[in-house]
Amino acid sequence: MIANKVVLRFASSLVGQPIIYHLVKEYDLVINILKADINPHQEGYVVLELSGDSENYNRGLKYLRDIGVEIEPLSGTIAWNRDRCLQCGACTSFCPVGALQLARPEMEVRFDESKCIVCKSCLDVCMARAVEVRF
Repeated sequence: MIANKVVLRFASSLVGQPIIYHLVKEYDLVINILKADINPHQEGYVVLELSGDSENYNRGLKYLRDIGVEIEPLSGTIAWNRDRCLQCGACTSFCPVGALQLARPEMEVRFDESKCIVCKSCLDVCMARAVEVRF
């Protein structure tokens, strides 16, 4: 069994195709979509967890490459520096999966690394630079 987090990037010509359906139906892969930006007539991307037995996994990746989908491993991790954090909470509103949350009633920022999909949305909004990517 292989399981990886990957980023799929595809041209606007592929946006209307049932790519995820084919991965599930034809290659028996388990898909967990973590984040996606798909719009008609534009390039798109999907961050997902992709898992299945090794033969089907590799066949599924070949299918993606053959139709022109770029595949990148989701690399790096987000590190949160509690001491540097100003506790402003700005990052919590940009985190699409709730890895950064504002705990109540304490009003403290908390980071759950297990939820993080390394989308890097928090990097641009953190004034204190309390979050960083580690490779």
